[in-house]
Amino acid sequence: MSKRTTRAKMRRQIAAATLALTSLLTGESHAASSEWIRAEGGAIRLVALQPEPDGSIPAILEIKLEPGWKTYWREPGASGIPPQITLDRGGDAVLEAMRFPAPKSFGDGADRYAGYDAPVAFPLQLKRRGDRKDVRIRASVFLGVCESICIPVQGTLELTVKSGEFDDPLDGARIEKALTMLPEPPSKDFRLDGARFDASAGLIRFGLRLPAEAGSGDPDLFLAGPSGFYFGQPIIAGSSGNIRHVEVPVKRFGKNRDLAGKAITLTVRAGGRSMEATLAIN
Repeated sequence: MSKRTTRAKMRRQIAAATLALTSLLTGESHAASSEWIRAEGGAIRLVALQPEPDGSIPAILEIKLEPGWKTYWREPGASGIPPQITLDRGGDAVLEAMRFPAPKSFGDGADRYAGYDAPVAFPLQLKRRGDRKDVRIRASVFLGVCESICIPVQGTLELTVKSGEFDDPLDGARIEKALTMLPEPPSKDFRLDGARFDASAGLIRFGLRLPAEAGSGDPDLFLAGPSGFYFGQPIIAGSSGNIRHVEVPVKRFGKNRDLAGKAITLTVRAGGRSMEATLAIN
């Protein structure tokens, strides 16, 4: 087991232990969390902590799911609803990015989609703006939850992080746990080895170096890119030791069909680990 994997597991264990311990504590709570938006199959809310000295605000979009229900990843597939969040321009924070833990794959062929079948939290990169003491956050949220059919869930989440109050340790543990569930960056034993686009075949081709924990099994692969491009189910075209040779079908729509310089994110699950890298196509 690598040191990177051990540290990640330790962080997850500490976050889980903190979550369990603080749930047993009593006393005054200063939670900065919105009310739940509830729908059949699940519920969503926003949780945030006090701003950091650099103005960043630790936060998550938290999703509860009932047993048997699922929600979608950022690039869910042909018919899914990706989670979307927009902050009110009149509020005291801006959204710089929403981050995602590695999803699972469900279905086959045209019905294949990427998502989650258990409660999940998406870390948010928020930045404070203005000079008000209290930070008011108002966000419009739209996502889908599904069982046999998909149900859109939408609404407005509001909270205020009050200046001078202590963060609720339970909220801090939730946010820390969400961060530990994110994919790790590329490393020596788990990384992407080159990428090129074969326009005539409509395929992205690249090599993928897997960690020893993956054994001889094939990884789960997920791609997310710019609008106007659809990525089909990745194919393992060959292997050599811990290297997998991958081909991904690409369909291009609209006027701009050139993939060069486009931001394409690859997320991989293998051997109990997950990794995220950017495909650099020249």
